[in-house]
Amino acid sequence: MSVKQDIERLRKELERHNRLYYLDATPEISDFEFDQLLRRLDELEKAHPQYDDPNSPTKRVGGAPIDSFPTVVHEPPMLSIENAYTLDELREWHERVLRGLGRETVEYEAELKIDGVSISLLYENGALACGATRGDGVRGDDVTPNVRTVRALPLKIDRKVKRLEVRGEIYISKRDFALLNQDLDEEEQLANPRNAAAGSLRQKDPKLVAARRLSAYLYHVVSVDGRQPESQWDAYALLERLGVPTNPQRALCATLDDVVAFIETWRERRHELDFDIDGIVVKVNRREEQLELGATSKAPRWIVAFKYPPEAAQTIVRAINLYVGRTGTVTPVAEFDPVRIGGTKVVNASLHNFDELARKDVRIGDSIVVEKGGDIIPKVVDVLLDKRPDGAEPFAVPEHCPVCGEPLHRFEGEVAIRCINQGCPAIVLQSITHFASRKAMDIEGLGWQTVQALLDAKLVSDYASVYELTVEQVAALERKGEKSASKLIENIEHSKTNELSRLIFGLGIRFVGERAAKLLAEHSRSLDALMNATAEELVGIREIGPKVAEAVTFHFSVPANRERIERMQRLGVAPVHVATATGDRLAGKSVVVTGTLTRFSRDEIHKLIEREGGKPASAVSSKTSYLVAGESAGSKLEKARSLNVPVLTEDEFLALIGEG
Repeated sequence: MSVKQDIERLRKELERHNRLYYLDATPEISDFEFDQLLRRLDELEKAHPQYDDPNSPTKRVGGAPIDSFPTVVHEPPMLSIENAYTLDELREWHERVLRGLGRETVEYEAELKIDGVSISLLYENGALACGATRGDGVRGDDVTPNVRTVRALPLKIDRKVKRLEVRGEIYISKRDFALLNQDLDEEEQLANPRNAAAGSLRQKDPKLVAARRLSAYLYHVVSVDGRQPESQWDAYALLERLGVPTNPQRALCATLDDVVAFIETWRERRHELDFDIDGIVVKVNRREEQLELGATSKAPRWIVAFKYPPEAAQTIVRAINLYVGRTGTVTPVAEFDPVRIGGTKVVNASLHNFDELARKDVRIGDSIVVEKGGDIIPKVVDVLLDKRPDGAEPFAVPEHCPVCGEPLHRFEGEVAIRCINQGCPAIVLQSITHFASRKAMDIEGLGWQTVQALLDAKLVSDYASVYELTVEQVAALERKGEKSASKLIENIEHSKTNELSRLIFGLGIRFVGERAAKLLAEHSRSLDALMNATAEELVGIREIGPKVAEAVTFHFSVPANRERIERMQRLGVAPVHVATATGDRLAGKSVVVTGTLTRFSRDEIHKLIEREGGKPASAVSSKTSYLVAGESAGSKLEKARSLNVPVLTEDEFLALIGEG
């Protein structure tokens, strides 16, 4: 096989694995194996630049930073969509459609309205040529280098298609949004997945975009080789044949009652989704009828978006509390009378920072409206000024740390107000608690209450000093006997040979969350290698951008941090690198776990799935390979049965992976 043929083979193989992962949810290889193939292709392309291809899978990791975004003119314009906020408004729109067509019936197509960022894509001669934002509807930004990093989107389609223009939404899943925020400092955390997706597409550095794990669903074919599909349903069939990601949750509706049924079904089920929706889009299905109805200057007449009202509740602020985070950021948090939103009780909502607190002017005693942003994060959306009690005063910005009393600082270019005293009890408490947490070193029995007691007794000063504790010292604490003290010291001792990725995560390096820690461990394979790695070397790791790389190298350049690690090593801490997948019994399988398990925690069974080459998933779909059901399994079990997904007990799962 020639070098050129080898390069083409690797490109096709990598794109096939991308489709299996993002479109079919049936991966055949692990992330590590994928990275090895990608690294081999990158080496060949660099050695033979004459075979360069802008749509090679290697371009998905992002190229050089962009100076500015060129302008793209949308033809036809990307118009807005008329909204309906009640079923009565939907019926009024339906009546206008019937009058416009002069008919008594019309066929509709209904689909989920993804809460993402609109995108327009152009494929020429089977290759992605341009990706542009909506902008003002007439002109958008050419963000093609950033779009190339979205692994859900094919860089190449059937070459027989000479020109395809298609539009859709780029979004970030709830899971990836949580991982993204986990890797960000407190003041940098994003409010919701939509903001995360929009901000990502506007990044000037495609490498940063690649690390955001954006996804996409496409839904509108503008034209394909100068023609248009005869219906919206046909457009979806075409997109699926071309391997383009489409949301499978849609319906062909013969009547408006069918549309309403679809809306009501997803009103409840939307909480099961791993991405945000803010309603249902309803379209006249037939293209000829769409043309007949036409459009106003702002929106087509043949489409409407039914918007679900946000879940909200009214309550009264009883206190504004100040919390000091692991990095010293002081965050104001509103405490209010308990309310139920989206099926859960809510008593607190972060006000993020003092600029935001002043902008909303939240005061103790105020009546407020609380929503769940993206149905996840409680937030204060309104202050009812007409109900403000007499004497309610604006909240004063603190000048001193509420915990240690040291002066607070606001650094240039930052919104956050910080305590910079590294000896602040709150910072030390948070850092040790984080180090011992389940996803880090997993030291059972070393929760925040025990850490606080150890700090009060001056038995620990940082996470390294945890390994200097003795049974006698712990047993002397209030409510600690010799038995529980022995168990804690045993757990501390056991953690010395923990997985390397857990230790990296536990160090509390800025921007390094659980996912980044695993990537760093997979690359470095030892703590010493990571401590001595350069930023340039780390940026070469898939999904690790300059910000994370610089944070890691800076952390290990601080003498006090290196001293803590060296002290732990002298005390016998020797983390081991564990490959992500060591078996293949679940290779390429998507496994969902639901209900209460008796043998495993959720993290433990997810690790077993990953160990056997499988992919833990959060939602049941037709692509799900198995559902592992514990006690009190609910809607996921019902959905699995309706889709004929195999359902396993814990014992059956163990038998499947050879541990029965």
